[in-house]
Amino acid sequence: MFHLLAGLGNPGTQYTLTRHNAGFMVIDAILDKFHFPNFKKKNNALISIGNIESYRVILVKPWTFMNNSGVPIMNIVSLYKIPLDNMIVFHDEVEIDFCTIRVKKSGGNAGHNGLKSIDNFLGKDYWRVRFGIGHPRNKMDLSDYVLSHFHNLNAVNNTISSIVEHITLLLEKNHTTFTDKVRNTLKYEDIPD
Repeated sequence: MFHLLAGLGNPGTQYTLTRHNAGFMVIDAILDKFHFPNFKKKNNALISIGNIESYRVILVKPWTFMNNSGVPIMNIVSLYKIPLDNMIVFHDEVEIDFCTIRVKKSGGNAGHNGLKSIDNFLGKDYWRVRFGIGHPRNKMDLSDYVLSHFHNLNAVNNTISSIVEHITLLLEKNHTTFTDKVRNTLKYEDIPD
């Protein structure tokens, strides 16, 4: 049985290292670490199928803008008959401190348009890994903030490396230990953005 790991983001090189593309960055790192094949385009998504230890995994990056993420993810879930309990979505979260990770199942979307789209097509009964990007400190418009580039890529890359290092815990549904391990591997000086 497959597990689906999806990362949310926007296609295009201008968005590559933006806060809103944190989900894409996590999926790219998983692909590299576990030597998945290169992405192939299918159903308006980039997908790659491989293994993480004994788990058969489909990596997905919806190749649509954030607001339309639900359709390609729904198509992949339907095509491969993936139970929603085996689906994990990685996404940016402004309501969480920079480089803080939280795992949750179901719940609200906190105004995140990618999650709204997924919820509209699949419901809310799937796992989310919320990647904290912090809230703008000044009066910057929120949409400008999420589309701005990270300043402290060292902290972002360390957080992503820790997520990837402990990804098996998520597949085992050991969410609390996963969160604790990721939190405990971060160094304090990496936290400020």
